[in-house]
Amino acid sequence: MKLPAALLLLAASQVVTEAHAQPDAPAAAACPRATEVGQRHLLGLWRAQFEGLARGATLLLEPHPEFTGSVRGAINRDGERALVAGDVEDGEFTLEESVDGVNISATWTGTVEEDACGTLINGTWQDARDARQRAFVLRKQPASH
Repeated sequence: MKLPAALLLLAASQVVTEAHAQPDAPAAAACPRATEVGQRHLLGLWRAQFEGLARGATLLLEPHPEFTGSVRGAINRDGERALVAGDVEDGEFTLEESVDGVNISATWTGTVEEDACGTLINGTWQDARDARQRAFVLRKQPASH
């Protein structure tokens, strides 16, 4: 028995409607929980603000060539540059900063904020020379095309 064309069209439109009503799995996966944030979420350009300082800094993080799952890159504070390397595990962020590329000049420890899709990290920056500390906020910058 053949179905009339109108019934086939109605059935096809119902399938399409139900497909669009389903939650979009890739979109949901695009916003990780804090404990799911990994190296790939850290890659890119970040803006750092420090408590009590008017000037911030820009960080560029790339995959670390020697340590799988880690990042390395550079920080720029209005022309003052330093190297950085670190990682994130279970929502805990760590980064070491080196002005001379040999010795650690500062450490960053922080927490990935829940419900921020891996784009916001709060923590403490500590100068290795005098143990001075400052709260920081890292915000991931949108990728430019």
